[in-house]
Amino acid sequence: MDQDVTAGEDDLLFALDDGIGRITFNRPQARNAFTFAMYEHLAEICERANRDHGIKVLLLRGAGDKAFAAGTDINQFRAFKTPQDGLDYENRIDRVLGILETCRVPTIAAINGACTGGGAGIAACCDLRIGTRSTRIGFPIARTLGNCLSMSNVSRITALIGPARVKDLIFTARLVEAEEAASVGLLNEVVDDLAALDRRADEIARLVAGNAPLTLSATKQAVARLQKRLTREEGEDLILMCYASQDFREGLDAFLSKRAPQWRGQ
Repeated sequence: MDQDVTAGEDDLLFALDDGIGRITFNRPQARNAFTFAMYEHLAEICERANRDHGIKVLLLRGAGDKAFAAGTDINQFRAFKTPQDGLDYENRIDRVLGILETCRVPTIAAINGACTGGGAGIAACCDLRIGTRSTRIGFPIARTLGNCLSMSNVSRITALIGPARVKDLIFTARLVEAEEAASVGLLNEVVDDLAALDRRADEIARLVAGNAPLTLSATKQAVARLQKRLTREEGEDLILMCYASQDFREGLDAFLSKRAPQWRGQ
């Protein structure tokens, strides 16, 4: 097994084993919440897969037994001072998730536990998603920070589950349990537990890695061409409305202070 030490980051690990690129989000103490450096490292791995034809498939999972990834680490937002910070953040997420979504090779998310916010965005970019009975997926931003999803994220989630369910998820800020997630298309398959997830994800990864790469690539590109996306610029007014608001600052302070936010709609 070939260990990758790109960027010297221990928070996101990569190993290549017989054509399977294994990506592990390695912050179990923080429920695998993403730092900005982790987003960039994920993009670097996907770009390597685009060049390296020895990589046949990418398999993504979270370390530990609590979470796939619990979104972006909230501490990353503490430095936000201007409206441009919000735009820059969403531009970064759009760029990284776009690189993941359009990666040359098939991508598989092995999801155990919480898969929320940016973590759910990452999972939605993957071609296949396998969960366990403990998997919970959602975007609880309406009760945490009061920010919003980028246009690309809204587009890809809507393509997966439809506009009515997207509104349901965001408006209620609830997390979808595994059985419902499978029924609406957020999961392709559900297994009993973490051990079964590791076995099944590995089995599917090896199966996909052995199939005709051009057929897989053509299918990925054909599906992508069917899905119309709004441009980044078409959604900047919505991002500014949320990230430049008093409510966003209140949500951030409330989250870090472990209290309920007092929303004002301003």
